[in-house]
Amino acid sequence: MLTAEAVLKALSYVEEPDLGQDLVTLNMIENVAIDGRTVSFTVVLTTPACPLKQLIHDACERAIHTMVAADANVVITMTSRVTSLRQGNAILPGVKNIIAIASGKGGVGKSTVAANLAVALAATGARVGLVDADISGPSVPVMFNVEAARPEVLQNAQGQNRIQPIVQYGVKLMSIGFLAPAEAAVVWRGPMASSALKQFITEVEWGELDYLLLDLPPGTSDIHLTLVQTVPVTGAVIVTTPQKVALADAQKGLQMFRQPQINVPVLGVIENMAWFTPAELPGSKYFIFGEGGGQRLAAQHDVPLLGQLPLIQSIREDGDAGRPAVLDPASPAGAAFAALELTTKDW
Repeated sequence: MLTAEAVLKALSYVEEPDLGQDLVTLNMIENVAIDGRTVSFTVVLTTPACPLKQLIHDACERAIHTMVAADANVVITMTSRVTSLRQGNAILPGVKNIIAIASGKGGVGKSTVAANLAVALAATGARVGLVDADISGPSVPVMFNVEAARPEVLQNAQGQNRIQPIVQYGVKLMSIGFLAPAEAAVVWRGPMASSALKQFITEVEWGELDYLLLDLPPGTSDIHLTLVQTVPVTGAVIVTTPQKVALADAQKGLQMFRQPQINVPVLGVIENMAWFTPAELPGSKYFIFGEGGGQRLAAQHDVPLLGQLPLIQSIREDGDAGRPAVLDPASPAGAAFAALELTTKDW
């Protein structure tokens, strides 16, 4: 018989593989409903990027068909509760985690990594925002194919003017590129740039977010110092290539976050352009910029290597087309971004 009680009893035999207890005991089952021969319910995961999501989904469906009704139409909604490491913060109280994506050197693909990470996290069901904090070289409008977009300014319930972020591919976006002509150079001194960035973050209607990613400009300038001291950042990710000159600058960027006046945890290192794989030889690897540099940097500073990304022509083509590679997870480029540990880690 199709009843909510029968559904919960069946699901009490489905175990969460990592935690070793059943879903009902762990309070992971919500919104059980019966409509004719349709059984619907929600499974609340501990992280939106749970690598066992499909396994749990299939186990729940099998339990209903085996123990409740073989002909039932089972509709399962997979959602999550993201842990917040920013409890009690007055700035952006609706944002659970603020993650800085940084590099010591320009040209290492930091913005490409930030864009794909944002889309990858959104694809798992997380609520994601991305701030393009590179005032002099904004790239988010191009990478998200929203170059012509202009944000609205609306009043909230308290009568305050709030900038409405641009939404694309499930990610809320803000960039100086939305406010200045694409061909215009933004030449600002440090204090002006810092003030603009703070406005982007604190005066934008971000709403409830699981992750707000900050695509920082390269280097270790006063902009970085002002930003991380103003905004309570959860952690930082360092992007580098394997070559020696990039690693030297990446090390400075990593050490910046560990300065006592900043004290932001470094979540790990992402090595971009780790090897070259030509399209006609998908199984080949050519280490053009050196080999293992990201691993050595991570080991030297006792942080995880979150992943290695190959140098693939389609990644550049996808970025220029305004469609991040991770939107096609079946492609070699998309699979590389989807495999980053950052998208499967609950901070």
